[in-house]
Amino acid sequence: MAIHYHCRHCKVKIGSLESVQSTEILGFHHLTSDERSTMLTHDSNGDIQVKVICEDCHEALTQNPEFYQLDTIIQ
Repeated sequence: MAIHYHCRHCKVKIGSLESVQSTEILGFHHLTSDERSTMLTHDSNGDIQVKVICEDCHEALTQNPEFYQLDTIIQ
C-alpha cells in the first residue's frame, strides 16, 4: 500500500510513501471520522490519497483568509 499526498486546493502532488505497512505510525487513527472522510480516500488498489495543504496555498490562505470559502484558490 502506498500513501499519496496532494494539496486540496491546487491539486499539486506533495509526495508519496511507498510500501507502508501500517497507517498507525502516521497518526490517521487520531483523526475524527469527519476528518477521515474529508481528508482520506482509498483507491481500488489499496493506496490512500491524503488531501493536505501545500506551503504555497497555506501562505495564500494566511494572507487572504477569505480564500477558505473557496474549494480551489488557484483558478
